Amino acid sequence: MKIFSTRHGQTEYNNRDIILGVTDIELDETGLRQAEALAARIADLSIIDLIIASPMKRAQKTANIVAERCGLNVITDERLREWDYGEYEGMYRYTEGFAVNKINFGVRMGKNCESLLQLSHRVYSAIDEIIAKYHDKTILIVSHGGVCRVIETYFNDMTTESFANWFMDNCGLIEYNIDMAEEYYENRR
Repeated sequence: MKIFSTRHGQTEYNNRDIILGVTDIELDETGLRQAEALAARIADLSIIDLIIASPMKRAQKTANIVAERCGLNVITDERLREWDYGEYEGMYRYTEGFAVNKINFGVRMGKNCESLLQLSHRVYSAIDEIIAKYHDKTILIVSHGGVCRVIETYFNDMTTESFANWFMDNCGLIEYNIDMAEEYYENRR
């Protein structure tokens, strides 16, 4: 089994280094071009069976552009929505405290929203289910920067420092191979 992970195309907030979590905004012109380029890349691969995407507009638009180009279906999974950054939402990315709060796994982001533990729980449960349900398929997950970072930790160990510095480009693409998927699934039950 293979799982490909991508982040949605660029939005105005991304372009301006504004923290974007649960604010549900569309792709900008650059983001639309990035999604079209991603669709061409996925079409060239010719191995994706199914797309699973966050319900947020920017991820849905990216997923649908790929789906239309490749003749694929999109399944929406609420657990792939972006991290709720709380009071940091809409602030400048380098606002004091944001980077530190992002790596304190047991602290709720922005004082009253999701902790990294909560985010990881929902994303890991989505991946567990994807592997169990679609172990004979090649899947594209379309989500968000924070979710992509957690997906990376699902497949690869990361130190706190590497977690803090890990970044997924808009419409970047990472491939995860799950060798002997059925055996893998059986061991995770």
